[in-house]
Amino acid sequence: MKFIQSAISILLGLALCGTAQAQSKLVIKGSDTLGAKMVPQLAEAYKAAGNNVNFEIAAEGSSQCFTALLDGTADFGMSSRSVKAKEKNQFATKGQELIEHVAGVDMIAVIVNEANGVKQLTREQIEGIFTGSITDWSEVGGKAGKINAYTRNTASGTYKTFQKLAMAKQDYGQNTQKMAGNTQIADAVAKDVSGIGYVGLAYVKRDGIAPASVDGVLPTPDKANDYALSRNLYYYTVGQPSGEAAKFIKWATTSDTAAKVIAKVGFIPAQ
Repeated sequence: MKFIQSAISILLGLALCGTAQAQSKLVIKGSDTLGAKMVPQLAEAYKAAGNNVNFEIAAEGSSQCFTALLDGTADFGMSSRSVKAKEKNQFATKGQELIEHVAGVDMIAVIVNEANGVKQLTREQIEGIFTGSITDWSEVGGKAGKINAYTRNTASGTYKTFQKLAMAKQDYGQNTQKMAGNTQIADAVAKDVSGIGYVGLAYVKRDGIAPASVDGVLPTPDKANDYALSRNLYYYTVGQPSGEAAKFIKWATTSDTAAKVIAKVGFIPAQ
């Protein structure tokens, strides 16, 4: 009998221990700008601080943030643009409210191949290049040659935000080449002396590319308030977050540790 009681006690102890050590899981979906570098590194720092959490991060574009939240397949979403009115209305129809949390600040850098002599552009010139009304480098002070413009795809929040900030909401030119993410654009421009594209601030240090100034201002963190293509980055939740999601978002947006990670990645911590 004593043996049986001891065995039961041991099993109960192991079960309680396992429960105490069980991992929470956070599913986060949305923006490539946040999800390719920043959020994964924040997740690692969060776990290193002693939080027993398993993260599932899918960086498929900001539109996916709202799709996943609407169908309930994410605990919270990442977006490099603010929610659209029609997206917000989809949640309202279900009696739900989207809550916005500022994750950090970004500057959309216009990048050229480092061998390209054009390192200064105006917003009007950028608008012309990406709408297709300017097609040759000689039109913006460079050597004669066709401009190859690389953009994000239509699911990207950066695609939409750039269209708003740099293109007066006009349509992209028919010859622009759509890419899946920031890394792909940076790689394409690095291989193409005639290339131009745009990426988040965290992606400008790749070899082979250089940021162009926009209206005389380079995309550097100290110039965030002066740079024409600065924007906020966001986390979104359905209602106020709770549990592990609330704990992580608070840590990721207010702690000194998270701010250091965000700055190291290349973005600007939220003020």
